[in-house]
Amino acid sequence: MNNPLVSRRSVLVGAGLAAVAGIGVAPDAMAATFTTPADPNVASAASTVRLRAATYNIHAGLGQDNVFDLDLDRTAAAIRALDADLIGLQEVDVHWGTRSGFVDEAHALAERLDMHVFFAPIYDLDPATPGAERRQYGVAVLSRYPILAAENHDLTRLSTQDPNPVPAPAPGFPEVTVNVRGVRVHFYTTHLDYRSDPSVRAAQVKDMLAILAADSGPKILVGDFNAEPGAVELAPLWDHLTDAAPGGDDTYPADVPDKRIDLITVSPEVAVRRVRTVATLASDHRPVVADLAILRPTR
Repeated sequence: MNNPLVSRRSVLVGAGLAAVAGIGVAPDAMAATFTTPADPNVASAASTVRLRAATYNIHAGLGQDNVFDLDLDRTAAAIRALDADLIGLQEVDVHWGTRSGFVDEAHALAERLDMHVFFAPIYDLDPATPGAERRQYGVAVLSRYPILAAENHDLTRLSTQDPNPVPAPAPGFPEVTVNVRGVRVHFYTTHLDYRSDPSVRAAQVKDMLAILAADSGPKILVGDFNAEPGAVELAPLWDHLTDAAPGGDDTYPADVPDKRIDLITVSPEVAVRRVRTVATLASDHRPVVADLAILRPTR
């Protein structure tokens, strides 16, 4: 489907980008690793395609040092170091406000990284000044593969922009479809409610599962779940999806993490070969990246 928020691949230009490639990212040797044995049903190289997927809450470019990355050098470097094919980003500003310089972070990062992008606003507000761009905040997908279709689904949300919010459907759950060497893959990224009351997250899990159930074939759901895998509200997920790194490393806060709330989950057609959590202070979350093997459909 066509969507104005899906950007075509741009040609990466500009000298000096290589000089910032390591800013804010620990060397790979420092990255924590957790490996899950591949499912024997998808272990054959001839019957699978390989894919690297990641999730990263970029905190709108605000690092753990409480400094906004207005030029996005540090954020782009952290994402580039993941070397992922599909990346789910959360807390993305698009002309949102002065904190991020009214930058369109989704498309700026896509251009720097030479990737396709689909941005899914959660909030879409009037411009700060007449004639300016609309103020948007949400989640995004970066892809090395052309995006064949994209949709911004509704989930139950409790607005942070309403002084008296009530749970109601609101956008911000993107789904993209890509062709990975002949295999169509559905990729979703989410940012669940942060409040201590789990009821909204429970409703969001129900909503997500209904959306995933409408799609066939391999599925990858990543994001900031704002709850650890053992939380009761996430339990329904595990009847349909697999946590890519059970027992993996904590992801939040980035400096001294004590919670694993940034997750990569996969459907039965996808085997997990390796997962690592990367130490970086470019955000208040650590990114997670997984090497996956996806089963080719039988003919």
